[in-house]
Amino acid sequence: MAEIIQTIQDMESVYYSRAGVAFLEESDLKTPFMNKDAPVISTTTGVYNAVYGAQAWVQLNMEANTLGIMPKAPWNISGNRAITARSTSLPYGGRAETGALPATIKPTFAEVTTKPKIIANTFQVGEIQEYLADKSGDDAYGKMVDMRNYMAVEHKEDMNTQLNTENGTTANYNIESIDRVCGSYAELTNCKENDESTSYTPGDLDIYALDRDGGASWSDAYVNYNSTSGAVRQLTDGLLNTLQYNTLQNGANKKGQVFQTGYDTWSTINQLYDTQVRYNIVGSAYVQPGVNGIQTMAGSDVGLQVATLFQTPIIESKDTTVDTGGISRLYLLDLSNPEGFELPRMCMKIAKPTQYFQAGINQGTPFAIDSFSDKGMYRTMGELYCTFFKVQGKLRDLKA
Repeated sequence: MAEIIQTIQDMESVYYSRAGVAFLEESDLKTPFMNKDAPVISTTTGVYNAVYGAQAWVQLNMEANTLGIMPKAPWNISGNRAITARSTSLPYGGRAETGALPATIKPTFAEVTTKPKIIANTFQVGEIQEYLADKSGDDAYGKMVDMRNYMAVEHKEDMNTQLNTENGTTANYNIESIDRVCGSYAELTNCKENDESTSYTPGDLDIYALDRDGGASWSDAYVNYNSTSGAVRQLTDGLLNTLQYNTLQNGANKKGQVFQTGYDTWSTINQLYDTQVRYNIVGSAYVQPGVNGIQTMAGSDVGLQVATLFQTPIIESKDTTVDTGGISRLYLLDLSNPEGFELPRMCMKIAKPTQYFQAGINQGTPFAIDSFSDKGMYRTMGELYCTFFKVQGKLRDLKA
């Protein structure tokens, strides 16, 4: 009966018709179908091609939390004046009723100058690739719109990484970092870089053309470091309280403070206080990030929910500087402006906001880039700026 299957119609009759299979026996099909198999399967050369789709799922942590919490201020001036010392020791104003007027006095002034930095990220897509991804039946990824969406996120991540560069690396053309802002003469002379082995050299911690090499000064932040240089020490409740106490003692505005650290240090803090929940040391709050930085929202459950330490918001970033053999450094930043000055105590001064530029074949400007392709670029112009160093604080040389 094997001869019955000569055409596709014969096969349909065998498999789809009761009448067709009623007269078949097992032996009728064994020889022709079981002994001469040559199936077309997914590994057969030339017949299978995986279709990957028109999207690429990012497998990277691309958060930009440090950049997000910074207040943004327009670049109206390229510097500021700082009062670095009082006129004289306080108190001094008391006078007898008939006494002579006191002699006039004045505080000490200093000038701080800086220039904006340019942060640019470019990418390019060839004309053929754009055509295949956009108009053909080929399964292709990487149109300009695809790359534009991805690079917009990477542009922010690049700036976030610059903001978290360890302080032994001078900024040069990059944005200054919070680790460099939160530096001091004592750190320069008593500590190693974050690898816990490389010594600082003169000029490493200088920022905004300020010289931090000559001794303790008004441009020092509060830095709590291990007295044993090149070693990490246990993170304790005492260190955390000391950090907060000293920044407040130096004039920090508690309502404007924000902790920043890495996910590893925050995990260590949670373990430190997990048996003391009754004291409400660790909690949560709703905050609203924006051009004014991060602001706590009171009275309603709106905004983003973040953790708190000592009722102060704590922001985690993967890019936070880590000390070798230990965990991420912990910063207590004052981003407020209680005096109502032109600039907050720490902020991103923006000369030109993030803009997108594109040139190439699809814009009718192939000669501009000398290529049969399209080029795109994200550009931001600005700089991290600090107007009050002593209220900024840092814990370093920590371990879990």
